[in-house]
This record gives sequence, C-alpha cells and structure tokens, in this order.
Amino acid sequence: MIQRALIAALLALFAPPVAAAECRNDDFDGTSYAICEVDMAAENLRIFLYDENAVPYGYFSTLDKALGRQGLTLGFAMNAGMYHDDRRPVGLYVEDGREIKGIVTSAGPGNFGLLPNGILCLRENRADVIETRRFVDEAPACRDATQSGPMLVIDGALHPRFLQDSTSRYIRNGVGTSADGQRAVFAISNRPVTFHEFGRLYRDHLKLDNALYLDGNISRLRAPDLRRDDIGFGALGPIIGVVKPAE
Repeated sequence: MIQRALIAALLALFAPPVAAAECRNDDFDGTSYAICEVDMAAENLRIFLYDENAVPYGYFSTLDKALGRQGLTLGFAMNAGMYHDDRRPVGLYVEDGREIKGIVTSAGPGNFGLLPNGILCLRENRADVIETRRFVDEAPACRDATQSGPMLVIDGALHPRFLQDSTSRYIRNGVGTSADGQRAVFAISNRPVTFHEFGRLYRDHLKLDNALYLDGNISRLRAPDLRRDDIGFGALGPIIGVVKPAE
C-alpha cells in the first residue's frame, strides 16, 4: 500500500494529463453493448480490492473518494472477476505485485470452474488475457492480475462448451486483449445475452483472439463518456479501472 501511495503521489505531482478510456455504445448482431477501450501505453489501468484498513472498496464511488485523497481520480471502471460473499476473490488475485489469493487450476462448479478459464495479467504498458494452464506454464510476472471464467475466446476459438441455441441469458461483462498487449477492451451487454453471443462479440466484432468472462448479474460499469455510473444492489469484490491525476 505504501508503494502504491508513493506512485500515486508522484503521478499527481509530475505526470502529464492521462487520456481517459474511450467508451461507446455499439451494436452487434442485434444487441447493444457498452464497450470501453484502454490504451495500455497511455493509460494507468489498475485493479483494486481492499483499502488501507483491509476493507473492500465495494463501490466505484468509494474507490474514487479514496483515490481523491491521493490527488487522483477514477475514470472508466468495471467489476473485475468473481468473488465470495465476503468479497474475497475466487481465483488468482495480484495487486501492486502482491499476491492476495493463489491460482485455481481445477474444474469446479459455476462459471468460474467451466474450464478453460483464464487470467487478466497487467504488466508495464501491456495487458494480456491468458488461459490458466498456459499462465502456469509461462509464469508471467504480473503487477496486477485477476482470474475469472470461463474464457470467452481462446486463440481465436470460442469456448468449446458454448451452445449456439442456449437459452441462458444474462447481462454479461468481460475483457479481451490484443496480441501485442496494447489494447484492453472491456464490454458489458446492455441486455441479457448468451455466452455464445458474448463470445462472438469479441471474436467476430472486436477481432480479439483472447477474451475472458468477468461476471453476469452483478456486472457494473463506470463510463463517464456514456454518463454511466452503475450502483447495483450490493458491494463488489475486485474493481478494475483507469486512474488519472485529478484536475
């Protein structure tokens, strides 16, 4: 926490203005989605869970207020992976280089355990969605990381368990990354969709070869461009967002 506070102070004092993530509403195959693109070379994308008292932030507004005390502000933000009732992450969670929860490689119940699942790994000036077993083999040094599941797209292919005629529809959100790690593309459906439809958004419309499901019913978005700041009905676990100096 001390290291992050020092970095935040330096950003606030000396950094030039940082571009905000670009958010838009987009239609694909008859469905509307809110899509936010983060340029990893120009923006400071971070993952957050606990405050200095080990209390989950829970809400975008709470995190924004905490950043404000450091001379920073929260731009785009979204829920960032699955969590237990007490807000503990279900799978791997790394924040500012510190591993808070270890990786889970086994199959299990629910969407998280619908293998293959994956990990969003943030490193200096890049973001990568990596399938979990590949992540174990490659062991990248992530500054921030969150595990969720299932994968939506794996090396250009939809998850093998997705059914085109599925009737399971929910509001869903996820993240995909470009091959060079320079773009992190977040999306949330504006109406309930199936996994198959959501995976096709990333593969066929956004043209991203690797994408990860973040969650369903609890999905929320903060997008100043769209004048959107979802509150929801309960506190979130991990939150991912762009941090920039306060004006």
